[in-house]
Amino acid sequence: MFKFLKKGKNGEPDTIAVVETPPTLAEDDERYKEDFIKENPDFVPVEDTPAEKADDKKGFFARLADGLQKTRSSINDRIDSVFKAFVKVDEELFEELEEALICADVGVTTSLYIIERLRDTVKERRITESEQVKGVIKEIICDILNTGNNELTLKGAPAIVLVIGVNGVGKTTSIGKLAARLTAEGKKVILGAGDTFRAAAADQLQIWAQRVGCDIIRLQEGADPAAVVFDTISAAKAREADVIIFDTAGRLHNKKNLMDELNKISRVIERELPESFKEILLVLDATTGQNAVSQVKQFREAAGITGIILTKLDGTAKGGIVIAISHEEKIPVKFIGVGEGVEDMQPFNPTDFANAVFGE
Repeated sequence: MFKFLKKGKNGEPDTIAVVETPPTLAEDDERYKEDFIKENPDFVPVEDTPAEKADDKKGFFARLADGLQKTRSSINDRIDSVFKAFVKVDEELFEELEEALICADVGVTTSLYIIERLRDTVKERRITESEQVKGVIKEIICDILNTGNNELTLKGAPAIVLVIGVNGVGKTTSIGKLAARLTAEGKKVILGAGDTFRAAAADQLQIWAQRVGCDIIRLQEGADPAAVVFDTISAAKAREADVIIFDTAGRLHNKKNLMDELNKISRVIERELPESFKEILLVLDATTGQNAVSQVKQFREAAGITGIILTKLDGTAKGGIVIAISHEEKIPVKFIGVGEGVEDMQPFNPTDFANAVFGE
């Protein structure tokens, strides 16, 4: 939503106008601001006050906290119940916390690592009260989540984002929401329907392209995905697109075929876009818990994954998987899905995530 002030007779601001963007796009869609100014030259845009911007940030954080409610209950409530049973810091407390983390789907390996660091930090800082330990746990988890670059890297003209993942994890929806976000930022986006083997995959992507208002390149069902990426890159260059988002087949049953396919796609990209950074995002369903870690291990053998999109966090108590992926696989989480709306696929911020789970 944008605010404009109309100039009065003496040039001073007189009347305010509010312009709302379509609900399918983010509220900061620059195109609507430009169109309004062209049609209404007597109006000038005004920025939100710091207080209004703070309210927006609060609203953003509130949506995140609401979306992570089940994860917060799983992790925070379990840890709190341990602290209620212990007053002093001893080995039994550490063992109970370790069990609580494992039960919260943080995973055995990562839970052991957290508790080991917790022991060292408690000893180093000479902490004797159990209530002080929770802050240290939050600090350690926040440090784990700061793995690599959590921001999307869009480098090149056009930049390219390959999206991979098994069927059913929300891959197509994630592509659509990402396209909506980038379009709302003023970028010209083109989609490539590279999943040519799944029935109706291109049709679903077409619906998102129409909804978002971006172009899509698709070939007939069963076409070579490398041919689709070539056509998509050619179209992006001709239409001066800023970003290509390319869908890929969601198959894991034959890793050799998957690797061969991704290698062919990568060779075309490297030949046609030698200056562009290739962002490869793996979409995972958070409700699968530890199985998501297994998918990361398998896919990284076939592709150089640069980031994770974790979907359906609002529908599961297994959000501890974010911590396990960051620690065990050292791959940054770039986006998380905490609701059905376009705006509910949010950029991942380690500090905001920790605050939403443990409280600020």
